[in-house]
Amino acid sequence: MEFRNRRVTVMGLGRFDGGVAAVRFLSERGAKVTVTDLRSEAELAESIQRLSDVPIKRWRLGEHDESDFTRADFVVVNPAVRRDHPLLLAAEDSGAVLTSEMNLFWSHHRGRVIGVTGSNGKSTTAAIIHAILSETDHTVRLGGNIGQSLLSEVDAIGANDWTVLELSSFQLHDLDRLQVSPEIAVVTNFSPNHLDWHEHLTDYREAKQTILRWQSADDRAVLNDDDADVRNWPVHGRRIGFSPEISDEPLLEALRLPGQHNRANALAAITAMRCVDGVTDAAIRRGLEKFPGLPHRLEFVVESQGRRFFNDSLATTPESAIAAIQSFDDPIVLILGGSDKGIDLTQLAEVAAKRAKAVALIGRTATQLQTLLDRTSRSLPMRVCSSLAEAVSFACEESLVGDVVLLSPGCASYDWFRDFADRGEQFRQLAKHADFPN
Repeated sequence: MEFRNRRVTVMGLGRFDGGVAAVRFLSERGAKVTVTDLRSEAELAESIQRLSDVPIKRWRLGEHDESDFTRADFVVVNPAVRRDHPLLLAAEDSGAVLTSEMNLFWSHHRGRVIGVTGSNGKSTTAAIIHAILSETDHTVRLGGNIGQSLLSEVDAIGANDWTVLELSSFQLHDLDRLQVSPEIAVVTNFSPNHLDWHEHLTDYREAKQTILRWQSADDRAVLNDDDADVRNWPVHGRRIGFSPEISDEPLLEALRLPGQHNRANALAAITAMRCVDGVTDAAIRRGLEKFPGLPHRLEFVVESQGRRFFNDSLATTPESAIAAIQSFDDPIVLILGGSDKGIDLTQLAEVAAKRAKAVALIGRTATQLQTLLDRTSRSLPMRVCSSLAEAVSFACEESLVGDVVLLSPGCASYDWFRDFADRGEQFRQLAKHADFPN
């Protein structure tokens, strides 16, 4: 793509790295960039500051204007925006090309890609793969949905360099336009998610399957054989299965993270690494031993008056929260709930009722979860809370020495918080200053 003197509208600057990186990338290539976002200047202050040295043709914040789309040659779209948005349809009708930060990266990189997707566990799996490759002679980078854009480094990526990309369904939906799939594709699992964005489950599945759809016969597809859905996905590359339920992989003993779900993530990573020349078992062991886990993913925060606080804010699906709950043998006081993605929460409520000694409910799904919990265990102490601070206070009241206080919401964060990281950071601070009744 040639961007010099072309009119490019970036729709959705956002607070993460992708929007900022795309604006800088386009500006450096001579594009006339318009940035438009429904958030205000105050809400986007950090991102705007990071672009203070970049010439921007037009800032349009707090609103969108159709002319910014109908007069554009290219529109760079935030992954969270559906492609049937009226402004995007108007842009396409006017001849604009729609793209995204990930599509820009893919169109310009020259290296080799390991892509990781799945409804749960893709962040941890991608990060473990990166940790293992970092113990070899390979040059490796980590990016994608995990939160770090690699656009600023794209020109430095060599033909033999590896890039590990965590790929969301939104990103894969857009990559399908380019008809591309990674050289090594890893699928951790599949379950209903993001049904507030995808029209139906079939649409969500088809987006995920982009990671396999355009592979060649020489590429590798690493799939979870224990997942009844994934094991039947069509494959064009060489299929390599892994089975967390029956695996006796000895290298898993080197993993420091708790929980069977993390063993499954590590097994997916190990299986993928055995597809890469020069990766030895010794390197795999070192990578597993050194991997500390991800922020906001079963992250130990503090022990206070005999209670251990864990931040699992990145658990935005019921399956992730269930895996976290089942990682502990000690009694759990659970903080659960968040924004509604149209997902069935019945199983999450059943597991919470069985394993938790008390539950604090937050966000838009709080009353729904309360109803579900009442059906399974009316004797379970619970409270619908109006703030995260109230939830932590309730957890302190209900917990005893030896208990675990676990934030594992099982839902997205966008009703009360900027994002999952904001939710997790607020929990960290509340946990560190927890006040217990006498």
